[in-house]
Amino acid sequence: MAATDTGRELLGEERRELILRWLAAEGKVRASDLSLRLRVSLDTVRRDLQELSDAGLLRRVHGGALPPSSPGPDSFVERLPDDTAAKAAVAQAAIALIQPGEVISLSGGTTTLEFARRLPDDLEATVIATNPDIAVALADHPRLTVDVIGGRLHPAARTVTGPEAVDALRRVRPDVCVLTACSLHPRAGMTLRHREEALVVRAMVEGAGRLLSLTTAGKLGSAGPYPVAGIERIDTLVSDAPEDDLQVYRDLGVEVLRASRMTHRASNERARMPSGGQR
Repeated sequence: MAATDTGRELLGEERRELILRWLAAEGKVRASDLSLRLRVSLDTVRRDLQELSDAGLLRRVHGGALPPSSPGPDSFVERLPDDTAAKAAVAQAAIALIQPGEVISLSGGTTTLEFARRLPDDLEATVIATNPDIAVALADHPRLTVDVIGGRLHPAARTVTGPEAVDALRRVRPDVCVLTACSLHPRAGMTLRHREEALVVRAMVEGAGRLLSLTTAGKLGSAGPYPVAGIERIDTLVSDAPEDDLQVYRDLGVEVLRASRMTHRASNERARMPSGGQR
């Protein structure tokens, strides 16, 4: 990996143009490598990366940068078939964090729906739901009490919104809030695309004892327009992302539970085994 050899110090705009060119060609860049290639300090590289990130031209990750995240499907229904293996792995890993007898508030989102579907039949708990699809998924659970929050249904987010929903959530203090968001960033925290949904989720977060963030790898390192929870508010992050991408959250004091797709497949295999443990 050769350093630049221009015979002069590059201007900031020239450095940033080179960074974007290398990112497009190589798929990722590391800050330490850029420092050598550009013959500048790490602090200078980090400032360049931050400026490019603020402009939406790349996505900052621990130690470097990736291409900017694509906006992805906007509606709940469009997102249902996306990255199902990752959602299943994250949801399965998060089940172990739930205790019998707890009051559990569930935000909307396709990963949260997968989590709700996997709650074990012997779990006795109370669930507070703002998403009709989640409420329906839990309707036949033999031991759960399901409280459905009322309000106006947001057609894209598929969650209830409005002052009635916010007021109802502020009158409860759940033991745990299980939350998925559009993006999770070390500085911006958890964010959503829709303002009305964000107002409801903020109220859900305010009264929760513990906050679990179920975040698939593709949602890490980017930020949406509407914050719902700062990084310091998150107790446990459950994600299928590589360890290198998760370390920055550990460094910020967040407990991290890494979901394994292999574990998810093994749990499905056990579920298909007849009683007695034999195939």
